[in-house]
Amino acid sequence: QVQLVESGGGLAQAGGSLRLSCAASGSAFSNYGMGWFRQAPGKEREFVAAVSYNGASTYYADSVLGRFTMSRVNAKNTVYLQMNNLKPGDTAIYFCARSHTDGWSDDQYLYDYWGQGTQVTVSS
Repeated sequence: QVQLVESGGGLAQAGGSLRLSCAASGSAFSNYGMGWFRQAPGKEREFVAAVSYNGASTYYADSVLGRFTMSRVNAKNTVYLQMNNLKPGDTAIYFCARSHTDGWSDDQYLYDYWGQGTQVTVSS
């Protein structure tokens, strides 16, 4: 069974930074792509970023491109989301998820394991 646990959320001011982590349990972490999604109050869950199984390829939503960086350390079974120049519109619950393929995808239906989420709040 795969478990994903996010951490690192909190309160930040606009223009500030936060770093999210997602620790995975279970085997074969390095065989799968990983993604970050977010859900703001009253809105549907949306794609944020994804990384391929070996970290060689990443993909970002237009809304975070140039501000957020996703990475992974397979030896630690962990993925990260470095968020810089935060905006109030980034306020949401952030979820990490494991893809059922080795590549990246922005389609949430291609992800089969999800964490519980971590709250990020950005004040103006």
